Amino acid sequence: MKSIVVVIVILAAIFLGGHPAQSTDAKMGKPMNNKPQKTQAAVFAGGCFWCTESDFEKVEGVVEVISGYTGGRTVKPTYEQVSAGGTGHVEAVKVVYDPDKVTYAELLQVFWRHVDPTDGGGQFVDRGSQYRSVIFYSTDQERSLAETSKQGLAASGRFGKPIATEILPLGEFYPAEEYHQDYYKKNPLRYRYYRHGSGRDQFLEKVWAGETSAAMRFIPLADLEKEGYGQYRKLFK
Repeated sequence: MKSIVVVIVILAAIFLGGHPAQSTDAKMGKPMNNKPQKTQAAVFAGGCFWCTESDFEKVEGVVEVISGYTGGRTVKPTYEQVSAGGTGHVEAVKVVYDPDKVTYAELLQVFWRHVDPTDGGGQFVDRGSQYRSVIFYSTDQERSLAETSKQGLAASGRFGKPIATEILPLGEFYPAEEYHQDYYKKNPLRYRYYRHGSGRDQFLEKVWAGETSAAMRFIPLADLEKEGYGQYRKLFK
């Protein structure tokens, strides 16, 4: 499904002028100005990684977001392989963040507000297991916080369906091809066409009634660890 939407987007963009841009500038391995000395990384899958990358990069304290693939069997899979659904991977993002400015618990709150957690068959217009939502954990604390947040969201009654988002151990993460990195910046017109056509923002606006990652209330990590999913339940009411 995503390929069909992309074709429509590209045709529209060509009609308006321009051609697909596949920048050769390396996003990975390039020194970053003012990058904090201490960073951590978290991996999330929320459907199309163009959109998920864009959403997380707007969060204060996030240093960079890398689109990629994880959770599958094939070594160094390509976009064509993953999008065809035969490798077991999902489109995902690695969120590199400054823990002094934003916590993992807060990133979880951002994640839930940018996906349809009840959809186990993909996300929005993108169908197939390669587009399903997943939280990947690399430590016991991340697993515990992810499970607590999922329980809180389920208990909040925000959604009328069961929460389908999986919580899985993180395996090898493979960065996607360079032209996928910062796609929303390199190809803003095509990105906007795609995002609008996917139905993502229309769904999120309906469910959260104008709440965004920038405006929403964060609950401190210490309170979450102390009181468990009850705090998350209050947060998502």
